[in-house]
Amino acid sequence: MVTLDTDSMTTLHWIGVALAAVSGIVHLVLGVRFLPGAFGISFLVATVGFAAGIAAILLNYRRRLFYAVGIPFTAGQVVIFAWTVVQGINELGAIAIVDKVAQIGFIVVLVLLLQRD
Repeated sequence: MVTLDTDSMTTLHWIGVALAAVSGIVHLVLGVRFLPGAFGISFLVATVGFAAGIAAILLNYRRRLFYAVGIPFTAGQVVIFAWTVVQGINELGAIAIVDKVAQIGFIVVLVLLLQRD
């Protein structure tokens, strides 16, 4: 049976969940906005990734694995975004700044959790 296991979560876990939720919501909004194109689909795939990670943490399902996978998953998005800005495909607007700050904070949280748990 699948049940929530939030008793084992620390403040750091909750900060990570909040940061992942911010990025997941940003990607959901952008995904819907850019459908049916490739950018829209890629944003929705990112949304699913963040949602799956949040669910795994809340359910205490293989947390260390999700920390470890979440780092390159999120860092890859930051790198791809930076590349698209340099190429002139994307721009650094308010939504992007909120998302990238959340993602960089999320990576820091994941590294700390990976070291502690």
